[in-house]
Amino acid sequence: MSRFSAVLSTGLAAATVLALSACGGPSDATAAAGSADDPVRIGVVNSGDDYWNTFTDLAEEEGISVELVNFSDYQLPNQGLTDGDLDLNQFQHLQFLANYNTATGSDLTPIGATAVYPLGLYSTKHDSVEDVPDGGEIAIPNDDTNQARALLVLQEAGLLTLRDGGSSFSTPADVIEDESRVTVTPVDAAQTALALQDVDASIINNDFVGDADLTAEDAIYSDDPDASAAEPYINVWVARAADADNEVFQRLVEIYHSPEVTEGVVEASGGTGVIKDNSATELQEILTGIQENAS
Repeated sequence: MSRFSAVLSTGLAAATVLALSACGGPSDATAAAGSADDPVRIGVVNSGDDYWNTFTDLAEEEGISVELVNFSDYQLPNQGLTDGDLDLNQFQHLQFLANYNTATGSDLTPIGATAVYPLGLYSTKHDSVEDVPDGGEIAIPNDDTNQARALLVLQEAGLLTLRDGGSSFSTPADVIEDESRVTVTPVDAAQTALALQDVDASIINNDFVGDADLTAEDAIYSDDPDASAAEPYINVWVARAADADNEVFQRLVEIYHSPEVTEGVVEASGGTGVIKDNSATELQEILTGIQENAS
């Protein structure tokens, strides 16, 4: 997901849902043209970031009215889109979207890419991957999405080998012990930074790097945003399948890729975000592959 961090209280999220319930149903959402009376409603989780002001201003200059709807519960923007209370959402990567579609039987579809946020390996004991000793212990996040990605990062770094090459659904049970230099210890994502004092290194989500008084530049390894292993973690604009060709929505994706906006996106990520411009067709192919692996 894009920089998955809670930005509002649960109470506010609930209030947002109540407000959405008063909006028009699916037919109204599908007809949204971006007029002042009928703005394009976009579900996000970080509306406080400055680049959204730039984005909405640029859209307004082209006569497209946008309403950002902020959430703290990551399940709600997809449900709101499925129900027709939202026109688009932009908060998640393809892996998260695949999990939602598979679990709910939905057909939400990506219509544009935003960015990949590299996942880093950090250590206060070793200065490089090569310095990590054989038999070393690595802490990784224990939630399904980040755990699989952490394992792929460690494999990319040459520290372990995963059965069948690994996938975005890999678990520690897929680690081939006699072909791996390290062992992994899953912990709560928020604890990976704190675990640094007890392990050789930790895979730490961007949200928690600061908890260890580190910055992204301190990582001894980060995954390659252009590698095939990073494809499930491309963050995307999402619409209902019936709206995939909506010209207004497609124009909003283009506006998002304006230099003024993307510079703000990278700045908001602490300089770690890597802007991606995969086509909707490419993104759908990646999504389909993930969903097939999940079945």
